[in-house]
Amino acid sequence: MFGGLATISNNSPILRRISSRPVVFDQELNEMKSGSLPIGPAIMPSPILLWRFKVLLFLIWGFSCCKISWDSVMRMSADLRDLFLYEAFLYFNPLLLVTMMVWLWGVNLWVFAQSTVSYTKVFDLDQNHLTHNEIWKCATWMTIVVPTSMTSYLYLYSHGEVSLAASQPVLLYAAVAMLLIFPFDIFYLSSRYYLLRTLWRILLPLQAITFSDFFVADILTSMAKVLSDLERSACRMVHRQVATIAWFEADSVCGSHSIAIPLVLVLPYMCRFFQCLRQYKDTGEKTTLFNALKYSTAIPVIFLSALKYHVFPDRWTNIYRPLWLLSSVVNSLYSFYWDVTRDWDLSSSRIFMFKNPSLISNLLHARQWLLFWVLASNLILRCTWTYKLSAHLRHNYITVFTITLLEMLRRFQWIFFRVDNEWNKMNHRQSSSLPMTDMPKEEDKLLPTDHNV
Repeated sequence: MFGGLATISNNSPILRRISSRPVVFDQELNEMKSGSLPIGPAIMPSPILLWRFKVLLFLIWGFSCCKISWDSVMRMSADLRDLFLYEAFLYFNPLLLVTMMVWLWGVNLWVFAQSTVSYTKVFDLDQNHLTHNEIWKCATWMTIVVPTSMTSYLYLYSHGEVSLAASQPVLLYAAVAMLLIFPFDIFYLSSRYYLLRTLWRILLPLQAITFSDFFVADILTSMAKVLSDLERSACRMVHRQVATIAWFEADSVCGSHSIAIPLVLVLPYMCRFFQCLRQYKDTGEKTTLFNALKYSTAIPVIFLSALKYHVFPDRWTNIYRPLWLLSSVVNSLYSFYWDVTRDWDLSSSRIFMFKNPSLISNLLHARQWLLFWVLASNLILRCTWTYKLSAHLRHNYITVFTITLLEMLRRFQWIFFRVDNEWNKMNHRQSSSLPMTDMPKEEDKLLPTDHNV
């Protein structure tokens, strides 16, 4: 950066070409002649030192947010504290969970990049797709922005600045929406529009369904509670119920008894249901109808649980609660069966077989304990996720947050084997489509080409 006068690159910005000779600008030449430019090796901090400095700043920021948030909550009276935390949780919980999912997706891409599974071919991505490092950069900024906005909300509300506190979630959601639809070529324009086009095809499956459409729609079923909280947050912002106590009225338009809650919960399953019907129309495969039946079993679970707020307690206990339990068991077991037999193929999994073997690949690839862990955790978390869709835990926000986070971890490990299975299917189809002339003859596999019989 600050070198001597001996060598100057032809590509340097202080040079311009006239014919074939580089000519130095007069101003820069005079500075070099006068010796005003420093001479000596440039001192640059090492990457490790920069990384440690960033980690230190991140820890200081995290500690400051926790300290300010705790002090703000403790300033409130005990009777209003739970209501206040519940409202703050409702506004910022969805974006926190989305941030966690982005972090986990970056880990998925890192494993795919290390393994023999080509996820770019599976998703039909171009060369400009986001790598795991770029995904983690996005997740880092989300990790900083969302908790900072939440800390500001807590601080302003506890100090009496109610109007300023109410503006925090509104500004955050508006910034996220604007960032997604921003039409200028900054912040990964092609990737943002790829996501928006995929979401549009999921809502309106009017054309042939791609694997990316199926894949994103499956992830959205695990984020049904996130979408429901987004709807309730947006409803309160529109009706100006942010940082007020009016939102807690159960029968209000944005209350906990709103019919919009089960409608939003069921939306990802209905989208996936119609995708399966569209695939059956295009391919004629009967297995897609059984897959559609799997997603339809989630509909009774959601709507039967919503009846708890709209029927008498004895009627709920004697009639609807047993039906809800039965539908929950059917949905959980059917979904678990489909995961193991259709979405995965654990017998030929290569997801943890890395190109360059490491401690992680040796620990995870072809290990029997991993198979038992995947099967057991998937079954248990399938059951807990179905229970979370019910109305019983709607006000217990800590339990709901924990179960939703566990469901995202289940989906995180589901992604590994689902993409790996699709990659194996693609290889099988390619090998099956080879013409017979390209297949090696039996005698060619038995004898070398230079062998004389």
